[in-house]
Amino acid sequence: MPRRPRPYPSDLSDARWKLLEPTLAAWRAERRGKGLDIGRPPEHDLRRIMDAILYVDRTGIPWRYLPHDFAPWETVYGYFAAWQKDEVFDQLNGLLRRLVRKAEGREAEPSACVLDAQSIKTSANVPAASQGIDAGKKIAGRKRHIGVDTLGLLLAVLVTAASVSDNAGGIHLLSDIAEGYPRITKAWADTGYRTKVIDHGARLGIDVEVTR
Repeated sequence: MPRRPRPYPSDLSDARWKLLEPTLAAWRAERRGKGLDIGRPPEHDLRRIMDAILYVDRTGIPWRYLPHDFAPWETVYGYFAAWQKDEVFDQLNGLLRRLVRKAEGREAEPSACVLDAQSIKTSANVPAASQGIDAGKKIAGRKRHIGVDTLGLLLAVLVTAASVSDNAGGIHLLSDIAEGYPRITKAWADTGYRTKVIDHGARLGIDVEVTR
């Protein structure tokens, strides 16, 4: 049966869905095998569930405002929470990153990475307990600590209060990267990262080079 036209720009194309379907289908099959499947029998199309999640991601709307031509928002959020808990999004990110690297003539798994952090202002409805002040940049809000490969593709991310130092976030990132990407032996970082990050990297077998 031909698929109906994409009603929203965020909807998956057939080519993109072809890439994601095996991972999501395998997740559902495993849930069924353990008696943990959502909906008995599954009544919601996985592609439309992913379309709904992408719609929320692209528009930034609250889950409760999800358009009615998607599954009920509670169902969509249930899948989102389950996929997050079961690290399905990490699997998909890894799959797509490896495909891009191969297309660029690189090895599928990286051997080097780049660390950075950015403080950002948050909206008024963000809980105060999860915020802080970046004294150096005079920003009240949160900080995102990010590790990427040399193509700029995401390897690890940590969100903290803006008051958390680059060093503390960098140590956490390096631990995650060392565990998830054993081929990585080199990391570049800016001058916000100092001795503690370099020493921690050395213990993990990663040479951290601070550069402007």
